[in-house]
Amino acid sequence: MAVLPAAAAAAYQAVSRLGAGVAPPPGVAPAELPGTTSFTDFLSDALKDSVSTMKRGEEMATRQIAGQTNIVDVVNAVNAAELTLDTVVAVRDKVVAAYQSIMNMPI
Repeated sequence: MAVLPAAAAAAYQAVSRLGAGVAPPPGVAPAELPGTTSFTDFLSDALKDSVSTMKRGEEMATRQIAGQTNIVDVVNAVNAAELTLDTVVAVRDKVVAAYQSIMNMPI
């Protein structure tokens, strides 16, 4: 899962504004500020990036079988796809664990 440097910088700036006690202008939600996105948008973009990385790895493997690309490019693309898959599985496991923890909380 690739994180774009601009998105990471925007997220860091948004968090630093919150930590510094800088409030958004009245009537403006934090997600409406320039350079900030909602968690839903971030998660959606991350999933789209992970799917495109996986597709690129498959495409490069297919092109190598047809003899259309260099083996180094294939290895890099497949390695990126594997790393993306590992990251997605780790995040899924954490989400499931958090859900189970919440469900086991006494009321």
